[in-house]
Amino acid sequence: MTRGSREAFRSLALQHLSPEDAEKWLGLLRPGTRLEVATDTDDVVGRLGGVPALPAGAEWPVWEGYGPLSFVASIDCARLSAAALDIDLPEAGTLLFFYFDGQLDDGEALVLAEDRESWAGARVLHVAAEEEVADRGTPAGLKPYPVVPLTARVEMTATEPWHPSVRAAFAPGAPLGNRYDHPVCSQEFIDGLWEFDGEVGHQIGGHAHSVQNPVEIEIAEAVLDGEVPWDDPRLSEEAGHWLLLAQFDSEDAADMMWGDAGALYWLIRPEDLAERRFERAMFTWQCG
Repeated sequence: MTRGSREAFRSLALQHLSPEDAEKWLGLLRPGTRLEVATDTDDVVGRLGGVPALPAGAEWPVWEGYGPLSFVASIDCARLSAAALDIDLPEAGTLLFFYFDGQLDDGEALVLAEDRESWAGARVLHVAAEEEVADRGTPAGLKPYPVVPLTARVEMTATEPWHPSVRAAFAPGAPLGNRYDHPVCSQEFIDGLWEFDGEVGHQIGGHAHSVQNPVEIEIAEAVLDGEVPWDDPRLSEEAGHWLLLAQFDSEDAADMMWGDAGALYWLIRPEDLAERRFERAMFTWQCG
């Protein structure tokens, strides 16, 4: 939902919550790596756009029947402050993010979490540091996005009061995804959170900044084939199994526009991340 320093979040929490609830809420904050457009003096940890460096034997990701995916971003794991995060990122190598962005069919086919047939339209690849790689030319019909270098800094992230983790802490019986009767849902507290940073932005780890309902719920619904109602505890339990791997916002500098100024999200289960099973990452996108 938003980013800031722990002390700033503490100050806000103590203005609106009891000391006990404030400490409980602060315990739900998570560190995330914010990615921003780099200047000439910044340390570069990755980039938006351009062409990916792929191993010689690796095939460009393709959505069978639709065509190759567009390359979105590259992140150098060794340059991230991974030790400061609470997810088990690789210590080295490169994460590559691909997405079927509609260039080949004028946006007719959509990659949707709720449509299993479309899941091949978004991919994450991890290229190990020891693999020999080379920049791969973009497949015919695709125009690469302009290269935008990214720098990073670690910040604390807070999520929506109706996120499953916050709801479980303060109102476990409340309806999933909705406000409930607790000061963390007060408009004054929520307005204070938005004042930290209202932009989605690009990010690795931490709490996702969802444009609509928490993306974890959206992924849980998809995994459960949309057959579990929101009042079923299985949906909340499944949502709790997913962590944000990366989010990429619309970005003018890279000519990237995801829907109506929306964002792309990749989530993964902790055990799959630990085993480097990036093919099991789930994708969704949201826009206003």
